[in-house]
Amino acid sequence: MPSYTFTANGENVTVDAADDEPLLWVLRDMLGITGPKYGCGINVCKACTSLLDGEAVNPCSVKVSTVQGREVTTIEGLADGDTLHPVQQAWLERDVAQCGYCQPGQIMAAVALLQRTTNPTDAEIDEIENVCRCGTYVRIREAIKSAAGKLG
Repeated sequence: MPSYTFTANGENVTVDAADDEPLLWVLRDMLGITGPKYGCGINVCKACTSLLDGEAVNPCSVKVSTVQGREVTTIEGLADGDTLHPVQQAWLERDVAQCGYCQPGQIMAAVALLQRTTNPTDAEIDEIENVCRCGTYVRIREAIKSAAGKLG
């Protein structure tokens, strides 16, 4: 079985996995990184959203063979010690989460958006396609705008 080395949340890791093994299973089952959630496995719900070299991706549809030498960041890699990332802090301040299952993916999608633009419009925020069954989309929008103000 081939070995793949990449950076996961700031740490270099090497895993032995089949070429077509979904990154989500490598993160969760091999590395114990459980923030990215399994929802659909077909890149629709986006509960597993993480960053690959700073861009939002869905590890359920990314093969581990494509991350060799690259940087993967999950919700676990956002905070700086005890200091939350501004998006995480805004989520708490705006009381976004209800059940919380989709929130790691939502937060990672918001972080990717705010890396592209420091003052997102409602239309840009609406382009985030992560599914939230609890329907907290209004609070998600408020939290993203709040975090943008802290980052900008």
